[in-house]
Amino acid sequence: MLYTGYHYNDGPSAVRYPRGNAVGVELTPLEKLPIGKGIVKRRGEKLAILNFGTLMPDAAKVAESLNATLVDMRFVKPLDEALILEMAASHEALVTVEENAIMGGAGSGVNEVLMAHRKPVPVLNIGLPDFFIPQGTQEEMRAELGLDAAGMEAKIKAWLA
Repeated sequence: MLYTGYHYNDGPSAVRYPRGNAVGVELTPLEKLPIGKGIVKRRGEKLAILNFGTLMPDAAKVAESLNATLVDMRFVKPLDEALILEMAASHEALVTVEENAIMGGAGSGVNEVLMAHRKPVPVLNIGLPDFFIPQGTQEEMRAELGLDAAGMEAKIKAWLA
């Protein structure tokens, strides 16, 4: 992602660089990513999980457990509208996952794309609530806020019930 941002010369770019260590990241040769294009990491049925950012390892566990499609959206702006619409057309519901504020976040962007195209697909947005987040390790905070695999799966199951 940094390599792509460094080589992007058609305007400004920003890369969100979280604290902590990279987990589960396979080291591959550097290459420019297609700007604004997500990638399907796993094919499932009925439910598609659209992951934005650092929660991919936990989102992958949830997708496996629920037999859901898993998409690494990779970019918040521009959003991969074609991929969002493809997922909406081929799934009964969508879940967005991000370690960012839900209000005004990437999930809200997905909702806006669906509304603009008049696609009445249920969407659950999982992310940070709209209040001050106390201090702690990433692991502690994710567990407390339901952003670890167990928390995400519980939220999804409760929403689908």
